[in-house]
Amino acid sequence: MANLLTRLLPRERSFFSMFTQVTANIQEGARALADIFADYRDVNRKVDHLKELEHRGDQLSHEIFTRLNQTFITPLDREDIHQLTSKLDDVLDLIDAVASRLVIYKVDKLRPGAAELADILVRATAEMHAAVSRLEKPDHILDHCIAINSLENEGDRVVRAAIADLFEREKDPVELLKWKEILEVLEIATDKCEDVANILEAVVLKSG
Repeated sequence: MANLLTRLLPRERSFFSMFTQVTANIQEGARALADIFADYRDVNRKVDHLKELEHRGDQLSHEIFTRLNQTFITPLDREDIHQLTSKLDDVLDLIDAVASRLVIYKVDKLRPGAAELADILVRATAEMHAAVSRLEKPDHILDHCIAINSLENEGDRVVRAAIADLFEREKDPVELLKWKEILEVLEIATDKCEDVANILEAVVLKSG
């Protein structure tokens, strides 16, 4: 009887559009961060803009959690919705954390690898947005997940090379520590994109 009721009751489809809004906002955040590294001027204003996007991301996540608590029949497993929302929020939090550190640490000169890692993030979040946009009819989601995994591996290579170069060239220990942390947070952000891809893969396998 319970299974019959589940089949008959309509599922709340708005989660799909809400997730798409979240990933579009994350993608805008990644582009904003890449813009900071591409043109390192007017940094405070650009960081403030990114902070606004992070706040919007928090609001969107809160709306999803609220809807989840109010919805009886969900289009995906409740646990998957919760995990996906949390992991997406992590990505934008880390993008914001990178930008904030540029201001907090009073960074006046960029180091090799940062702009490249930011570009990888832009590409990874674009794949993430494309994948999430297909959630309602999960065709080709795995293709985007594979691309995200590949970009995460690329990020690993770039951050290793950038940190090695930092230790070789940077003579100021304080600057070394600042930039090692900035580069590592950039790389962790790509790791979180892979976490999202792993959840999406699990959702696709369940739906199959």
